Amino acid sequence: MTNETSGDDTDLEAAEQALAEARARVLDTPAEVVVTNHVMGLYELGAIHLSADPPDLVSAALAIDSVAALVEGLGDRLGDDAATMRTALTNIQMAFVQIKAQTGQASPSDDPPADG
Repeated sequence: MTNETSGDDTDLEAAEQALAEARARVLDTPAEVVVTNHVMGLYELGAIHLSADPPDLVSAALAIDSVAALVEGLGDRLGDDAATMRTALTNIQMAFVQIKAQTGQASPSDDPPADG
């Protein structure tokens, strides 16, 4: 049993070291870069739901509204990528409207997500 405990301790130490290294990388990354990465993840989530067969407009709208909340709420605080994020938001909102019209599906409301 001593060998198993030693192996468990080594695994725990390795996991703790990996966590410390990951935390250090996050601390070295500007917050706007991390937030922008999350915005793009939400954008991709919306796009996946829009491209499903059939499109899931309810889930797409939630993801797109989340993108809008961050992009519009944070504005230029997103740094150098703020303009790109605004363009991406506009594009996915337009895609939502087009897909909704093509499919004739009802969405959570009669309006496109956010203010698009």
